[in-house]
Amino acid sequence: MKTILLLTASFFLFSCNTAKEKNDETIMAELVEMNNNEMKAIDSQQTYQEDYQEIDHSLFDQVLKKYVSKGGRVNYAGLKKNPANLKSYIKTLEAANPDKSWSRNALLAYYMNAYNAMTLDLIINNYPTESIKDIKNPWEQKNWSINGKPISLEEIEHDILRKMNEPRIHFGINCASFSCPQLPNEAFTAQKVDQQLEKLAIQFINDSSRNQITKDRVDVSKIFRWFSEDFTKNGDLIDFLNKYSTLKINKDARVRYMDYNWELNE
Repeated sequence: MKTILLLTASFFLFSCNTAKEKNDETIMAELVEMNNNEMKAIDSQQTYQEDYQEIDHSLFDQVLKKYVSKGGRVNYAGLKKNPANLKSYIKTLEAANPDKSWSRNALLAYYMNAYNAMTLDLIINNYPTESIKDIKNPWEQKNWSINGKPISLEEIEHDILRKMNEPRIHFGINCASFSCPQLPNEAFTAQKVDQQLEKLAIQFINDSSRNQITKDRVDVSKIFRWFSEDFTKNGDLIDFLNKYSTLKINKDARVRYMDYNWELNE
């Protein structure tokens, strides 16, 4: 009888310890799956306008997989030597005519890919450089066109993407700097953009090099200050962070903002 009790107790302790050993990566994966399941339930009740009415982003996907590491580091030197696929993809973007007939997801994928592709193009056209901020008026330059009109990165971000009422776009577009959310090494597509943004939001918020979170205090990226109105439309900042954080933050936690590193993300 004692042997049985000891074995039972040992098994119980082992189970408890095993449960405690779940690392942040496992918790993040579970959070992604849970949030994605919620979105699928919502999506099943909605009918999106033809999500397949989008351009082919596979060429940009090839560029990202070849020149961007899984950790978001970019091989700008290599891309500068072989820019043909990136330039061809930008021509594809410029030849498209995104409008209200496109689904919301198709537009999100198109404009976020456009922002990231054009940022890469801006950097390699000025490479070597230590920071995007060393380039004169980087976000105001109109080196590209959409719907036949010259357009800048600033216009894509502020006049188009931010007006789509999707705060997660801030985790999908990259400003070629270390403190930015890392550039994904895959292109966005209309079919996957919700899941892609959800994964990027969880990844960024739980990245201790960009946000340091405890129950009683959070030191977060200045992105949350610069674009605070985007993150607080349905509650305060703590509410938004708690949707994605693996550690639940107290409602009255102190909020501070970290210094932003504008060094090139290479």
